[in-house]
Amino acid sequence: MTEKAYRSGFVGLVGRPNAGKSTLLNYLVGEKIAAVSNKPQTTRYKIRGIVSRPESQIVFIDTPGVHKPGYLLNRRMMAAVEDAVLSVDVVVLIRDANVSTGNGDRFVLDLVKRSGKPAILLLNKIDKLRTKETLLPLIDFYRNEHDFAAIIPASALKGEAVETLLGAIDEHLPEGEPLFDEDDLTDQPMRMIVAEMVREKILASTGEEIPYVTAVVTEKWDETDPEKPVIHCAIFVERPSQKGIIIGKGGAKLKAIGTAARADIEKLLGRHIHLQLFVKVVEDWRNKERELNEMGVSE
Repeated sequence: MTEKAYRSGFVGLVGRPNAGKSTLLNYLVGEKIAAVSNKPQTTRYKIRGIVSRPESQIVFIDTPGVHKPGYLLNRRMMAAVEDAVLSVDVVVLIRDANVSTGNGDRFVLDLVKRSGKPAILLLNKIDKLRTKETLLPLIDFYRNEHDFAAIIPASALKGEAVETLLGAIDEHLPEGEPLFDEDDLTDQPMRMIVAEMVREKILASTGEEIPYVTAVVTEKWDETDPEKPVIHCAIFVERPSQKGIIIGKGGAKLKAIGTAARADIEKLLGRHIHLQLFVKVVEDWRNKERELNEMGVSE
């Protein structure tokens, strides 16, 4: 019996905002490396998560949700999506099975078609469906639109059908040696992961406007005391009124954000930390090249 060749390669996760891309990535990796919330445009960067298996190594690239770009920030986010689709070996289109098909879904589908890459359709959030029969028209729609390598109903949150997805991806990866060490979970700098964990807590604790005007940067990581490093994160907003919302009465909201973020960061690092948060007002930062470059939102 011939032993199967080892395979390795890159897989792009694409879809509309809130389709569940980051939830899937975190489940696959087994650690929270991508911010998750029910607010659109949570993911702003291409985040790599590495899944090493006996027969393959899959490097997933989580991309920002596809949306109509307005600010320079959003244009850079969409450029990141298109770059990811063109540079990977396999594309996984993640679609929330609970929402009706709109222009945004058709745009993502066209993006996948244009890539010319093997594509897998993941119909996500089936755990929220009242009946699985509602999937049939959706499957027919996508089957008639594109020759997908596989169409997989799944629940990223519960891990349902994830093994089926990994098996389908393996079939379309090129043969090759591992691209990263077996123990690696991501190639993201820890500073960026920490900043995104803070931003996730901001998204969870603020209203509709604030998520779009905030960004977080880890500005200093002090290891003077290796038992309890001090991490300084700056929270960017565009107006003084937004700063007041983030800080809250008597600093209560900022303290709550820090407490929640610190718990996740300590779990990831496996040690205690001292987290210091402060809020900066930078008018119209979403349209400023210098600020976006410093935040790691590359061109």
